[in-house]
Amino acid sequence: MTTMLNASPTAARPEIIREPTRAGTGAIQTPISAWESVYRIGFLRKGFILLVLALIWEVYGRWLDNPLLFPAFSETAGALVANILNGVIPERAAISLRTLAIGYTIGVSLAALLTIVAIGSRIGTDLLETLTAMFNPLPAIALLPLALIWFGLGTGSVVFVLVHSVLWATALNTHAGFRSVSNTLRMVGMNYGLRNFGLVWHILVPAAFPSILTGLKVGWAFAWRTLIAAELVFGVSSGSGGLGWFIFENRNQLETANVFAGLFFVILIGLFVENVIFATVEKRTIRRWGMQH
Repeated sequence: MTTMLNASPTAARPEIIREPTRAGTGAIQTPISAWESVYRIGFLRKGFILLVLALIWEVYGRWLDNPLLFPAFSETAGALVANILNGVIPERAAISLRTLAIGYTIGVSLAALLTIVAIGSRIGTDLLETLTAMFNPLPAIALLPLALIWFGLGTGSVVFVLVHSVLWATALNTHAGFRSVSNTLRMVGMNYGLRNFGLVWHILVPAAFPSILTGLKVGWAFAWRTLIAAELVFGVSSGSGGLGWFIFENRNQLETANVFAGLFFVILIGLFVENVIFATVEKRTIRRWGMQH
């Protein structure tokens, strides 16, 4: 113990050996296998999941052996191809998408207007919070009777319920995104002379865009399923409609394979919008700006 206490501070100390990093030694990384290369492609992973689901569908349908109750995947695919080739499903899908575009555009525009009012004053914030608390929990389908009375039969009634589906979810997410922007970032924009709309467009919108995009996705999903459900009612009433009417019409005729084909096409459109349109917007904005990995 005495020897240790009297040891000179300059005495030799054990040398700390640091191992060089892989980058420092210039070691060559082991190349990844072909399976890992394929696994890293998200599109192929999702395609594999869809393939497994289709296989389960086919096996269950063949095991049940009741096409009227649950057709196999091959029967549904055959009905889908047949209705695409004869032009029925594309025509009905065009009607649905045109109506959806009108309702979605109006809903997003109103949501943007409400959000701008909300971030401009405390009264605007109270107005948005009160309206969303009142109407967001209200299912759009519950407004169908009123829509029939106010707008009659046809596209106007469907657009009304679509606006209700899109408006509140989009406004809530957008407003939440704006409120999450730090005061430091706001002050930076103000120091550059940005005020009012300029501050919103150049500072708040880019910073809050992840939440805005989430709101647009949620609004799209709500609008798409509300549209199909609304067409089941308005299609029956007016004698015309899109994919919802196609599904209802074939259900009445006991063409179960066509019903499944219509539902499957609804799913395909949803997958396309989510994995192509929104994914492209995400890559060119959020991921490019480094907000998401």
